[in-house]
Amino acid sequence: MDALTLLRQGPVVPVIVVNDAAVAVDLARALVDGGIRVLEVTLRTKAALAAMRRMRDEVPGAIVGAGTLRNRAQLEAALDAGAQFGVSPGLTPELASAARNANLTLLPGVATASEAMRAQDEGFDILKLFPAEAVGGIKLLKSLAGPLPDLRFCPTGGIDLVKAKDYLALPNVLAVGGSWLTPEDAIANRDWARITELAKQASALAQ
Repeated sequence: MDALTLLRQGPVVPVIVVNDAAVAVDLARALVDGGIRVLEVTLRTKAALAAMRRMRDEVPGAIVGAGTLRNRAQLEAALDAGAQFGVSPGLTPELASAARNANLTLLPGVATASEAMRAQDEGFDILKLFPAEAVGGIKLLKSLAGPLPDLRFCPTGGIDLVKAKDYLALPNVLAVGGSWLTPEDAIANRDWARITELAKQASALAQ
C-alpha cells in the first residue's frame, strides 16, 4: 500500500505508545471499532514490536505500522514484526535506502523546506511534518504549498481534535497524526469504550 492510499484510509493516524503487549489487541480493536484503521505503534518501548505483531495477526481491518524509525536495524526489526508501513521523526540516507530496498512505505519526518526537498530527492513526496506545532504548524504548511506544490503532508506533534480540523482543511494535508486517541490513563484503565469514542470523533473529521 503506497503512502497516498495509506493516508486516505482515514483522517487521523493515532501515535500509539504500548508499554504492555498484553493490551495490544484490545487497544487496536477499540480503534478499529471507532473507524480508525491505520495504527502507528512507536518504537519507544520494549513492548512495541510484540504489540505490532499481535495487532497485525489478531485484529482484522487494522493496518499496522512502526513509528519512530531511526535506522536500518529498527526498520528490519519492524518488518520482522509485521509492520505494513513506517514513520520516522526525520530522514537519513541510510533509512531512505533501507525503506526502498525493503519496499516499505515510509512517511519520513521533515521540519523545514530544505528537509522536504531532500526527502523528495530521495523519492518521497508524502511527508510527516514533525514536530508540527513546534515548527510552525498551519502557517508553515501554507508557506510550503507555494514553492513545493507537489508535496503532501501528515503533520504530527501537538495536534488535538480541535486543531486537527484546521490542519485537514489545508489542501496539502492528507491526514494528521496524534496521540490524543490513546490517552495513557485510558490504556492503563483498559477503558476501551473511551478510546472507541475518541476514534469515532476522529473518524468524523473526514465528513
